[in-house]
Amino acid sequence: MAAWLAERTWQSPEWTVEELVRAKGSRTVSVVLPALDEERTVGGVVAAVRPLLGVLVDELVVVDSGSTDDTAAVAARAGARVVRRSDVLADWAPRPGKGEVLWRSLAATDGDLLVFLDSDLVEPEPGFVPALLGPLLTLPDPVLVKGFYRRPLRLESTEADTGGGRVTELMARPLLAALRPELSGVIQPLGGEYAARRDFLESVPFAAGYGVEIGLLLDAHQHHGLAGLAQVNLGVRKHRNRSLRQLGVMARQILGTALNRSGWPQHTSEFTQFTQVAGEWLPDVTEVLLADRPPMREVLVRERLATRAP
Repeated sequence: MAAWLAERTWQSPEWTVEELVRAKGSRTVSVVLPALDEERTVGGVVAAVRPLLGVLVDELVVVDSGSTDDTAAVAARAGARVVRRSDVLADWAPRPGKGEVLWRSLAATDGDLLVFLDSDLVEPEPGFVPALLGPLLTLPDPVLVKGFYRRPLRLESTEADTGGGRVTELMARPLLAALRPELSGVIQPLGGEYAARRDFLESVPFAAGYGVEIGLLLDAHQHHGLAGLAQVNLGVRKHRNRSLRQLGVMARQILGTALNRSGWPQHTSEFTQFTQVAGEWLPDVTEVLLADRPPMREVLVRERLATRAP
């Protein structure tokens, strides 16, 4: 792990856009933003990427996951192409969750390389996309590049310097240390800012919901080893912090994906939490989706065969 950290971790990425454009050659880049009710922040994330469109980035797509606010309109005004999840692979009934939207984005984009950015970022840096693309454009081995960052935790009117990434520190990192210790050097295993090669993404299943990031990390390591992974420092990542109850459901989904990838199939998807009502502690049961979507390569083959059938 020490050797990988030294060779595949960029603490101060210094690639310029001009250098990366030259390294890019004929390859194409798609930037994808999954979005659900993010009208307050999605425009800022699109605006941070927009100057790269037509230079380093070939398409900028917001995939809407059934928003009920003005997310789609805000994203379009900011300069993104907006795709609704129900308009992609229409024969597949939509499922809730982030993994579903990222999976469908493979069928809605054309880039040889894809960059994923969360839509709830606050004050996103224009340098996120070039930094994430750097290892993919300049090295032959990496198939997945993870961003890492300092994650301030906003508590009401105050902001703690650290403390974000609670699921990472309390669940994901200990879990990886136990199940896949070779990945202990990955600083943000669950981070939503990362880039990957399309041929890798289309070859693996996509986990449901919040399990998608750890699923892709484990699959990249399984099929390509540590040489297939890299990580870059993105500085500071600010986003909407969630309640502990929401994080509990998230953690259960991530745990289910990690255990599934490690040969421990999950037989139940119910997750019970407790809430206090009028002095009584009552169970609150959430159905947590754990099923994977199949590799997109298989899906596209089926789609092509179906269109040719008499």
